[in-house]
Amino acid sequence: MDMGLKGRTALVTGASRGIGLATVAALAAEGVRVVAAARNITAELKETGAIAVPVDLSTPDGPAHLVERAVAELGEDLDLLVNNVGGGDTGGNPVRGFLDFADDEWHSWFELNFFAAVRTTRAALPGIVRRRGVIVNISSNAARVPHAGPVPYTTAKAALTAFGKALAQEFGPQGVRVNTVSPGPARTALWEAPGGYGAELAAALGMTHEQLLAGLPAQMGMTTGRLVEPAEVAALVTYLASPHAASVNGADLVIDGGAIKTV
Repeated sequence: MDMGLKGRTALVTGASRGIGLATVAALAAEGVRVVAAARNITAELKETGAIAVPVDLSTPDGPAHLVERAVAELGEDLDLLVNNVGGGDTGGNPVRGFLDFADDEWHSWFELNFFAAVRTTRAALPGIVRRRGVIVNISSNAARVPHAGPVPYTTAKAALTAFGKALAQEFGPQGVRVNTVSPGPARTALWEAPGGYGAELAAALGMTHEQLLAGLPAQMGMTTGRLVEPAEVAALVTYLASPHAASVNGADLVIDGGAIKTV
């Protein structure tokens, strides 16, 4: 299906790997002119043909500088913003309870998983309003089951989901659509990298990393029996960015292999 996105402009954050990288590739394949932002520019990102911009979005001024650079590189306003930057692999024992997280840890989790999206959106929104464009926030199904991960991470993602709802309500009448995509465990470095969150969690639970990954879909109740593929999430983002989703606004679309059972 032609998604009707050829010639549109987009900014994707957290673009060097996983869901971000897959989203850049999917949009570029549809003829979108993409600026791809990441802390580290990988060879895989360069191969997509996107305009790669190194940036640290956990800093207060990083997002505004990024949007300014993106608009300058593209020569026009953005049609699409994908707030994908985030993560849960900040180090330390990932199965700690609420009382074990200090203020500075809460701050760092929220800076990356929530405030980066707030600041990037604030910088990009005037142009997106002019273009009657689209914003897609990448949250997590953990926002709906906040006991299922480190509490600073899951609550930051819950805030991000609520943020998208509020934006959709305020800016929908101006022609802007804002939606959220909430993946379950995906085949990304977060779970699979030797030093990532998955490896830390396996060690904390007294099992090998391989054992954790093999049992994760069943443990999480994923009826598909496998992790979510980044390309599957990217396909959903591409649809939401397209004219085919013109009446989808303020939605939180879960893509988690059936893990969440509630209505």
